[in-house]
Amino acid sequence: MSQNKNALIRYKTIDKCLQNKYRQWTLEDLIECCSEALFEYEGRENRISKRTIQMDIQLMRSEKLGYNAPIVVYDKKYYKYDDDEFSITDIPLNETDMNVLTETVSMLKQFKDFSLFNDVSDILQRLEDKIYAEKSHTKPVIYLDKNEGLKGLHYLDEVYQAIIKKIVLVITYKSFKSKEETKFHFHPFILKEFNNRWFLIGKKKGSAPITNLALDRIIGIDYDFNLPYLEEDFDAELFYKNVIGVTVNTGLPPRKIELWIDAINAPYVLTKPLHQTQRLIKENEDKSIIIHLLISPNYEMERILLGFGDGIEVIKPENLRNRMKKILQKALNKYDE
Repeated sequence: MSQNKNALIRYKTIDKCLQNKYRQWTLEDLIECCSEALFEYEGRENRISKRTIQMDIQLMRSEKLGYNAPIVVYDKKYYKYDDDEFSITDIPLNETDMNVLTETVSMLKQFKDFSLFNDVSDILQRLEDKIYAEKSHTKPVIYLDKNEGLKGLHYLDEVYQAIIKKIVLVITYKSFKSKEETKFHFHPFILKEFNNRWFLIGKKKGSAPITNLALDRIIGIDYDFNLPYLEEDFDAELFYKNVIGVTVNTGLPPRKIELWIDAINAPYVLTKPLHQTQRLIKENEDKSIIIHLLISPNYEMERILLGFGDGIEVIKPENLRNRMKKILQKALNKYDE
């Protein structure tokens, strides 16, 4: 790993430590945290010297890196930010940074017609919008749906690194249905986002089924470098082909779901299909429509259908129709109480 990359990891780690104002940080604490962070990235012991961290702190305080971090020492041995809200990640980009980013985006956009860049075109658009907003001192014109208060987001990078480095995780987890926390080994395969929630997909062991873990229900993450990572040819596209969301009921084949959509909701469903298998079967004179989906019913599908209220009706299959009817009747009864 390059020295520049090493330094950036140390700066980010020191910043993360000092943002935690509920703990007192000595120089030795910062050395230990930075050493652990580099170990996670490099996979080998690399004890950092006291002088290196002292120089890092000095550089972070200075204008050289553009941080001007308000790092102070109190009680002659503890480090903290004098401004509780400070973080080096909140530093605005300077003009040089802006010019470099602008040139980089312009260069990458030249490759937009290549299939390799199909999945990142929206990222480039958002980055370009952010650069424009910073340069012109205006508000961004692209806003994405996000939930800043969602728990577990701080695990994203940690889990991502474990996936690409094929590291077995030791996860402490508590589902909404459990009274107690559980701890288990987990072989991470992919990260999946659905409805503003992030899920870690993988297996507890080779003979176990594919499992999804919501990041907001993870209590803690550790690593087991001694346990061999489970090498498995997991095809996410194929695995999630016939479902909405993240819940896959293994062994349950996809079924044809026939839905009636009223005239008000029909344009929304036609322009944003409920699933890739959606097919328009009939358009009625009153502008309502009938569509087919070829999917495996699950919890997420039910939530979406229920969200349409009286604007949707399950025609087939009969068991799903009866289940939706029962749920809606139960909801209606609450208003009669």
